[in-house]
Amino acid sequence: MSTTRPKAVYFFYYAALACLVPFMSLYYQERGMSGTQIGVLSGIIPFIVWLSAPFWGGIADARRAHRGVLLLTIAGLCVSVLALSFAASFATLLVGVIAYAFFIGPIVPLVDNAVLGLLGEHKERYGRVRLWGSFGFASGALLLGPVLERAGLVWAFYGFVAFMVVNFFVSRKLPMGIIHEAKVSYAAGLRVLAGNGRFLLLLLTALVFGITMGVTQSYQFLFLEELGAKTTLMSWSLVFATLSEVPFWFVSAWLLRRYGTSKMIALALTASTVRFLATGLMTAPWPVLPINLLHGPSFAILWAAGVADADAAAPLGLSATAQGLFTGMMFGVGSALGGFLGGPTYEAIGFARLFLVMGWLTLGMLVVFVAARLLRRTTRRVPA
Repeated sequence: MSTTRPKAVYFFYYAALACLVPFMSLYYQERGMSGTQIGVLSGIIPFIVWLSAPFWGGIADARRAHRGVLLLTIAGLCVSVLALSFAASFATLLVGVIAYAFFIGPIVPLVDNAVLGLLGEHKERYGRVRLWGSFGFASGALLLGPVLERAGLVWAFYGFVAFMVVNFFVSRKLPMGIIHEAKVSYAAGLRVLAGNGRFLLLLLTALVFGITMGVTQSYQFLFLEELGAKTTLMSWSLVFATLSEVPFWFVSAWLLRRYGTSKMIALALTASTVRFLATGLMTAPWPVLPINLLHGPSFAILWAAGVADADAAAPLGLSATAQGLFTGMMFGVGSALGGFLGGPTYEAIGFARLFLVMGWLTLGMLVVFVAARLLRRTTRRVPA
């Protein structure tokens, strides 16, 4: 069982993301967009991702065409990003980001599903494969940061396409694992997921975490710019955040076996709370470097546990759909709300208070999550 190709897919995919995603809000601002317009452009992307991830995942599951759907969406994504680089007005930017989001939505859940299928009975080793995405993100940020400072933000689009084209060819022979025939219909499988309280709590957690991620991706660099940061410092903040994931991806299998998903998710929400409260208290840009080290124990831990939870909840043959719903809730609905609401919110109360609000929101989710899991455990112990 070789995991070399999946590792390469993660590496080039996340290297591409590092080139573009953190700089999109700066690009919108450079194009003359207002805070509200930036909020719309930032928020519409994850909203479309929320729709497209389960849509494409459903097609892949129903037709057993996981590799074909993956290659089609990567190709469409490259074309969309090239077109987006020529957009100048709000209307053309809006059309471009909708196309971008439509094609990018299913890629991660399809690859995650392929990796879980490849690992078979050793799904807890997922983190050691996924950590190569962290290496890729850090590499992309390091390579593109100085280039953007000298040549302009449009090169973010070119860097993205370059890495994603390589990813297309690597993905052509990505092992898809064993594709099981569904034991229930697609509609029946969705009803099973909708009636699973543990899975619904996971989706709620993904929603709240996604809101905070949407705010981070869309407005952290604008906050740093307001504090006087240069593009190079912004790139290094990405490197610190991404490399902080690596040790947690590496030990995620041990954490899953030792503590289980519930304790891992609680730990992730705790780390995220501290991160956002600390960010909101910044009065200079440089503290973002040590603060972003909390990204690892928050995102990597939550993602590893969430993927495992979603896989366990999925009826046989519908794992790509379950992963798509989990991904769509975090990077879709949650990030959309963060993007949409973050723009007018920072115009009203400022960037610092925006991040403080995210900290208190995450703390609230931590309380709800722990209470719900404890209640579920207590209920199971009470005889009927």
